[in-house]
Amino acid sequence: MLTGLVINNVVLIEKLELNFSKGLTVFSGETGAGKSVLLDSLALISGMRSDTGLIRTGAEKLSVTASFNIQNKKSPLFEICKENDIEISDEIIIRRVLSSDGKSKIFFNDTPISLKLLKTIGAYLLEIHGQFDNQGLLDPATHIDFLDAFGGYDDILEQTAISYQALKDLQKKLSEAIAAAEKNAHEEELLTHYQSELESMHIIKGEEKELTTKRLEMMNASKLLENLNAAYQALNGGSFASNIRHALSAIDKANRLSENKYQDILKILDSALVEVDEASNEITTAVENIELSANEIGTVEERFLALKALAHKHACAIDDLPDVLADISEKLKNIRKNSDNILAYQKELITAKDTYFQNALKLHECRQKAAMLLSERVQSELSFLKMNKAEFRIQIVKLPEDDWHAKGIDKVFFEVATNAGLPFGALSKIASGGELARFMLALKVHLASKTGVETLIFDEVDSGIGGSAAEAVGSRLYKLSQNVQVFVVTHSPQVASFGTTNFKVSKETKENTTTSTVTLLSDIQKKEEIARMLSGEQISDEARAAADKLISKTA
Repeated sequence: MLTGLVINNVVLIEKLELNFSKGLTVFSGETGAGKSVLLDSLALISGMRSDTGLIRTGAEKLSVTASFNIQNKKSPLFEICKENDIEISDEIIIRRVLSSDGKSKIFFNDTPISLKLLKTIGAYLLEIHGQFDNQGLLDPATHIDFLDAFGGYDDILEQTAISYQALKDLQKKLSEAIAAAEKNAHEEELLTHYQSELESMHIIKGEEKELTTKRLEMMNASKLLENLNAAYQALNGGSFASNIRHALSAIDKANRLSENKYQDILKILDSALVEVDEASNEITTAVENIELSANEIGTVEERFLALKALAHKHACAIDDLPDVLADISEKLKNIRKNSDNILAYQKELITAKDTYFQNALKLHECRQKAAMLLSERVQSELSFLKMNKAEFRIQIVKLPEDDWHAKGIDKVFFEVATNAGLPFGALSKIASGGELARFMLALKVHLASKTGVETLIFDEVDSGIGGSAAEAVGSRLYKLSQNVQVFVVTHSPQVASFGTTNFKVSKETKENTTTSTVTLLSDIQKKEEIARMLSGEQISDEARAAADKLISKTA
């Protein structure tokens, strides 16, 4: 609730500091005394756009500071502040400063915030109802939330929201899968061709080096044979091997004659002969492995060029082609898996849609019952508020499938007809500020404790009425103030008599400067103010007696 308000340099108010308590707070005073300045100041706190025209003449800036005590420990304010990294406790202070150059500053507990965030926060702190009311119940988009808050069927609301989110998630997955399938249709055909082409080649890692070596050998086969044969002839065709054998025989004889004195030389020559024989055999094998077949050369050349072309197509090395094939196979696997997902999502979607629709139908039925009960209660309030010819109804319209939402399949409208025979229309179409305020009062009597807003402000709620009608309005304002903090700006003595706290707004002019002041009234002063409202500036004893009678009714 609003606990304090400090106003500096706002229109007629130079400096004002007020403290507030629970219950019904009444502001009264003569027309033009400055009561609207209080509303303008509170509107700034609730997030209204600033206007330099509000700055008091001669001042460079205005400031409005409001302090609140949050009674509802489950208020969405705590979550909103958490989401915006703002510290919050039960006690909060909002300060707004506007300079004559148009620059504006907003602080929440000394933390700078944006106007957008202030408007979000302000919606949970204050509601101002009057001639220029453009928020809350006047916005048809809020009607469904007000009805649901009144109905109190939170469980089915939550189930509907959860099932709606599940439905939207599946729709998104299916949409993405179908889009991917359409996008991949051509790619799948191309990848399948690439996969078949690569698989048919049976490519082995390291094959490029093997083919390059073999190809080089075949291209130089005749020269290789010539050199290998020359080497073989050098080892076997001349006297080289024969000389080693002769040397080996001679050393063997010498060794026997000297008791193996030359055994080491014998071993060396014997090893040399073995090495020569092994070299000859290797040369023979090498010669046999060199193929001079023209067909074989063509086959190797053809495969090498084919692999080279594939590598160029896929912008990689020949040895990387097996990896390319693996990557293509994985892509095709995912594409085909996506097709399977589409079928799975389509089946799941049928179930999810049915679950959501069944929840939404239950919610629709709950709303119909709540709408009937709320309509009856509001209609009763309208009669009590002396608006006997007015009618109130709640329209619940089922939406087409494309417009279904997390709150169900319904659109909710609060509609009124101000006189018999007139068509029903939106609340915002009510021409009279007083009628509008009374409609809001009739609704708020049954909705205030459920909407989370802890301070309600009514302006012109008594416009155009008096006597028993005004007394009925005051009674309902007082009843409403038992659940939430209520402020009312009034010209009606009947309404003022119900105030638990009364303030008088007055103005005086000195040296061509007009200033408004706000005074907290004592019980005696309250009676005098009500008497003034009854009789004018010249207060008679009859007016005082009438004021006593009004106050006694509310005691």
